Amino acid sequence: MGVWTFTQEAPGDPEDMLIDEACRDLKLPAFRERFIELAATARREQATYKQFLLDLLQVELADRDVRRQQRLLRMARFPRPKRLDFDFSKNPNVTPEVVADLKSPAWVREGRPLVLIGDSGTGKSHLLIGIGTAIAEAGLSVRYTTTSALVNELAEADAARRLSSVIARYSKIDLLCLDEFGYLNLDRKGAKLLFQIFTEREECKATAVATNSPFTEWDKTFGDARLCAAIADRITFRCTLIQTGTESYRYQATQEGLFAAPK
Repeated sequence: MGVWTFTQEAPGDPEDMLIDEACRDLKLPAFRERFIELAATARREQATYKQFLLDLLQVELADRDVRRQQRLLRMARFPRPKRLDFDFSKNPNVTPEVVADLKSPAWVREGRPLVLIGDSGTGKSHLLIGIGTAIAEAGLSVRYTTTSALVNELAEADAARRLSSVIARYSKIDLLCLDEFGYLNLDRKGAKLLFQIFTEREECKATAVATNSPFTEWDKTFGDARLCAAIADRITFRCTLIQTGTESYRYQATQEGLFAAPK
């Protein structure tokens, strides 16, 4: 097996330029950026040809993983960056074990729903975005939206006679993160449009919902008891339920800041 025994090429070596051009054609940006550096390291350490090739391939694979994560995060359209760095002492229902399970893509691949219920300021959106971020970084497609924005998008698509294509697009997303569920009352048409999304995703794609309304009050949102029951059935079947409580973390933080002793 060969090792690097020849001398350093002169600057602007024709072979370097040919490799650079080939990397462009083959769309290997990390390979192109690092091959001279890695060749010098391989020569210095007298690595084998195979080890040099393996190092280059691993660099390219790692770069592709990073770029794929970045692309999936952009596609998710999170309104702000959030991580699952919760203060677990604040809520006994949000434990390290629960968070570890939700960071794993297993439940998403199984198409199981997630429901986060709690009052405003209790961390529902933080959890929703943090979970979605972890799932996107695991390599699955994620889309974040609010309930009202989704219903408006569906209504506009329906008016433009492209509702089926929009629903088909949402049916392919691995994890749909639906925030502010139940904040605004929907008319019957809006509720029926939303129902179609849940029906298309049922038991095959995961949906995570953050709501400040308990299940018993969902009929107020949809204004139709039967439709409400059908939507609740699809959201809650095999779901993971987390109650984030009633005490606002934001309010606590504000109070602590106002009454903190001056330094």
